[in-house]
Amino acid sequence: MTAREDEGMARLPRFDHVGITVTDLDAVTGFFVALGLQVEGRTFVEGEFLETVSGIPDSRTEIVMLTTPDGARLELARFVRPESVSGSGLSGGSGAAMPNELGLRNVAFEVDDLDAAIAWAAGEGYGLVGGVGEYEGAWRMAYVRGPEGIIVSLCERVG
Repeated sequence: MTAREDEGMARLPRFDHVGITVTDLDAVTGFFVALGLQVEGRTFVEGEFLETVSGIPDSRTEIVMLTTPDGARLELARFVRPESVSGSGLSGGSGAAMPNELGLRNVAFEVDDLDAAIAWAAGEGYGLVGGVGEYEGAWRMAYVRGPEGIIVSLCERVG
């Protein structure tokens, strides 16, 4: 019997989503849609549920749920009430967090043409954090600093 079974912990049936709090919901949504994600839905959430889960009284958020072609989900949320505050997280509050800073640092997506994805991002004003690396002849990868400083890891399978 494992320690997990001894403790009576619940089983984890699947991964659900990653959530990112942003200030410009339309711009960030547009970035991820251009990468190939699809909008699953957009709604406002407020009331007892949100107040209980977030621990923020009288809060209200607008949420966009995005999906990848294989079904992974990314939730983008903009706080309407109270306004968002700078902090750690993906952008480090300053929009310039580096990959070695503690906290959630990047979201990663496989692309079929890394060079085209980098060129598109550059054309939209989003530059590389570093350069393009190759890992053991199997993957090419680059970090792009997307909207609001979000580091987006773009990976292409090679070989």
